[in-house]
Amino acid sequence: MLLGAVLVLLLGGAGPASAHAALRSTDPGDGSVVQRAPRHVTLTFTESVGLLDDSFRVFGPDQRRVRTGEAAHADGRSDTARVGLPGKLARGTYTVAWRVVSADSHPVSGAFTFSVGERSATTAQVGTGPAEDPLTDGLHSAARYLAYLAATLLVGVGAFVLLCRPADTSPLRRPLVWAWWTLLGSTVALLLLRAPYEAGAGPAAAFDPAALGRTLGSRPGRALLARLVILPPLAVFLVRLRRHPGPRRPVALLAGTALAVALSLTWAAAEHASAGIQVPLAMTSSVVHLLATGVWLGGLVALLATLRAASADSLAEIVPRFSQIAFTAVTVLAVTGFYQSWRGLGSLDALTGTSYGRLLLAKLAAVTVLLLAAGYSRRWTARIAAPAASAVRTAAPERVPQPVGVSVGQGGVSVGEGGVSVGEGAGPGAAVDGAAGRHGPPETTVERGGPGRTPPAGEPDADADARRRGLRRSVLVEVAVAALVLLITTVLTGTLPGRAQAEAAQQAPAGALPPTTQVTVPFDTGAGSLAGRGTVQVTVDPARVGDNGVQAVVYGSDTGLVVVPEVRVTFSLPSRDVGPVDAGLKDVGGYWSTNAVNLPLAGNWTMRTTVRVSDVDQVTVEKRVRIAP
Repeated sequence: MLLGAVLVLLLGGAGPASAHAALRSTDPGDGSVVQRAPRHVTLTFTESVGLLDDSFRVFGPDQRRVRTGEAAHADGRSDTARVGLPGKLARGTYTVAWRVVSADSHPVSGAFTFSVGERSATTAQVGTGPAEDPLTDGLHSAARYLAYLAATLLVGVGAFVLLCRPADTSPLRRPLVWAWWTLLGSTVALLLLRAPYEAGAGPAAAFDPAALGRTLGSRPGRALLARLVILPPLAVFLVRLRRHPGPRRPVALLAGTALAVALSLTWAAAEHASAGIQVPLAMTSSVVHLLATGVWLGGLVALLATLRAASADSLAEIVPRFSQIAFTAVTVLAVTGFYQSWRGLGSLDALTGTSYGRLLLAKLAAVTVLLLAAGYSRRWTARIAAPAASAVRTAAPERVPQPVGVSVGQGGVSVGEGGVSVGEGAGPGAAVDGAAGRHGPPETTVERGGPGRTPPAGEPDADADARRRGLRRSVLVEVAVAALVLLITTVLTGTLPGRAQAEAAQQAPAGALPPTTQVTVPFDTGAGSLAGRGTVQVTVDPARVGDNGVQAVVYGSDTGLVVVPEVRVTFSLPSRDVGPVDAGLKDVGGYWSTNAVNLPLAGNWTMRTTVRVSDVDQVTVEKRVRIAP
């Protein structure tokens, strides 16, 4: 019932979508000249979008903002955005800056121009919409990371108790309490920060009641609200599970699975899985992926806490169980991760040519390190399990037939014609009637000892302590790397997928250059030195309207890296009389870089690259770069 309610709350009113909205068309068209002033500006996107109070900002030829109506969907279509214009517009060029929210909860923005009667000059000072507020963005990202971390821990510890069946669950109380309160606090923070995050405003806007009301009506807001609804029953379930881990295990397993699936849906229904191709399969894969992540990584924390207090006999049962469960979880992660990577990338080129692909490679590297650490832990697991298996084999007494007349040393057993007598120290019931010997060959019990056996009570087992310490160290490394994996995952879920970036590029106006992320610029200063001639490899990422990162690497004539005194890159948009915008590259040790170049308009920009190899020798080369909406 709870799972069904969550599905209705999350997916009610959801329509088809394609991850991250890409601008499909504008009316009036980008760069067009119309003879009569339009009554509306209409945008059409590749997916349904949410509108903000400030979704449109229109600036006239005099750079003053034009008073517009309220933004709305055109003809009731959720993949459109429309705003009304005044009845009379002066002749000249108008700049339209827009900002909407994709179906996968991430805000997107851009700008375009149209002209009434004739074109007029525009300048780089034209506002193109609110920029990201760094404090809001930082707080929002931190809350998302803590939410991922806490949910992983809740799912993992709960699965650990249900599947590994530790006798003492008291060491798990603190992780569960920390995770539950952290998930509650981070979810409330995300709910409050949602409105300023979408609008690019400061954190103070979080306390606007009207903005909060709009958030609760959006899909991301409903997902966060559903998460808050799930948390109380989840707390009751975990408390009862920790106090009474044994009874009614099938019922507990069913209830725990339903709660974990419902919790995972609050992420899957509001992020990349909810938009794009194969949405039902993608959401299923996302839920399973999140659950497997929790079972493995959250279970590691539970195992680490259990290793501190559990007895050697208890660990000999718990550790092998968790090892098998973790192996299954890793297998599930590999299958679902491969599918989600294919869905997000779209092509192999996107693996290295987009921010999403490079983050995916970083996550893959971290997971590889995590698997290596897990392999090392499995070796310690085998060492812990081996003595227990040996003890089980040797604990059962072996009955060895003895011929009549055998005598077993002092205090043992002597066998003669008249029967069996047990010497001193053999214990009560030692006298056996001689008639028993007439029914068959008498037997004696022989205890076989061996290395690795459990020492007598009170005797310290140095080998067991060493094995426990070794496993704790390796699991601690796993937990540290797991925290890094979750951090990369948090960033990845907020990054434009490679497939969506390619889709946005396909929406560029006909005849325009394709979006360029890497440009090779040959240069020759005529200085005659090794550094006087070569190439500069300039990367613009993501080559879209808004903030871009620019990196430049200089190669000499022998194709080796060379060090030069200065590299300068500027961008201009001659068709709109914008620029030059200086990238402000800084030498960061072997290459030149910046992460804050704001290119406010889409179009074919002119990139001027200046390379100075000495005090008097420099050269400037121009290349065209397509900046997508």
